[in-house]
Amino acid sequence: MTKKILHTFFPLALLAMVSAVEDKGLCYGVGSGTIAGIIFADVAVTVLIVTTTYWYASKRRQKKENGEILHRHNTNFL
Repeated sequence: MTKKILHTFFPLALLAMVSAVEDKGLCYGVGSGTIAGIIFADVAVTVLIVTTTYWYASKRRQKKENGEILHRHNTNFL
């Protein structure tokens, strides 16, 4: 099974590499500052998401430990 997948994938990967080398004129260079900015922004957004999730989870846990109601049930059914 693995050899069959390898025999299918390898020629496609080789074809993609050859076509990428041939189409070199269509590519454009990206500066190292741009790459660094993208990586920095990705890390910053990830830290923001993790921090926000942790903060909301800890608030929810505190409410649960204090016995506060977490969900309100809607009693206005039609």
